[in-house]
Amino acid sequence: MSENKQQSKEEFKSGFVSIIGRTNVGKSSIINSLVGEKVAAIANKPQTTRTIIRAIVNRPNSQIIFIDTPGIHKPKSKLGNVMVENAFEVSKEVDILVFVVDSTTDEIGKGDKLILDKIKDSGKKTILVLNKIDLVDKAKIAKLIEQYKDEYDFASIIPVSTVKKINLDIILDEIEKNLKPGPAYYNIEEYTDQTTRQLVEETIREKALKLLNDEVPHGILVEVEKMKRRKTLENEPIYNIDAVIYCLRNSHKGIIIGKNGSMLKRIGTYAREDLEKMLGIKINLKLWVKVKEDWINNEKYIKNFKL
Repeated sequence: MSENKQQSKEEFKSGFVSIIGRTNVGKSSIINSLVGEKVAAIANKPQTTRTIIRAIVNRPNSQIIFIDTPGIHKPKSKLGNVMVENAFEVSKEVDILVFVVDSTTDEIGKGDKLILDKIKDSGKKTILVLNKIDLVDKAKIAKLIEQYKDEYDFASIIPVSTVKKINLDIILDEIEKNLKPGPAYYNIEEYTDQTTRQLVEETIREKALKLLNDEVPHGILVEVEKMKRRKTLENEPIYNIDAVIYCLRNSHKGIIIGKNGSMLKRIGTYAREDLEKMLGIKINLKLWVKVKEDWINNEKYIKNFKL
């Protein structure tokens, strides 16, 4: 083996990086932008991310495994408690933390202070990312940066905008710089550890979150009941997918279905379009809506979200 090849092999780095922050600060948008594929649901609603999602970025000299965690919020259900516990628990096991905050805030709020306390307890290398800088002036960003500098010795502080695609590559550069030498944990062709079934469920839920009234989405659970790959009459591959959207009460069921089924049709259409791009195959998607009263406090369902 030549000296150059040996040197390159020795320099390869890898590690696990947890993205942590309050709800709605843009964690999932950042992950999707960095990976270049859609692996996390995005919606302008609190608690969009419920489960721990791994997204893989393969670079010439590194493999970075991002872990998108549920947003930190004040829990109002057993599901909420589990989501917050998961976020903090995962952060203990990773190599680097990426703490995402909303740069449109004037000062460090209670939720961010709670996360800062956890970061201080862990003593982990942490990169602070100030998102949404396209919405505020530079002076305000500089002031917020100084406030955070007084709180913790961050490995680096990066102002970004996922909307304008500003400074996103710098996040990857800074993470790689702080990683230790290590092997590739995943095949370089992979970009997530989610199964196809999980991707389908998350995509349907994301479309429902975006389209429905504020009070409905928190109680939505999507389950794929059947996935079957077959050939069409024209000999093209196609996935037949049957999925159920569960909600908390009958009044929500009516909203999800919509007048003459119009809302359910929209959810299905948008989900199918996304899935066909994601999976590279035609999709025949059928959706139903059923009621599971107060499932967000039912241990039978909550245990599926626990680590």
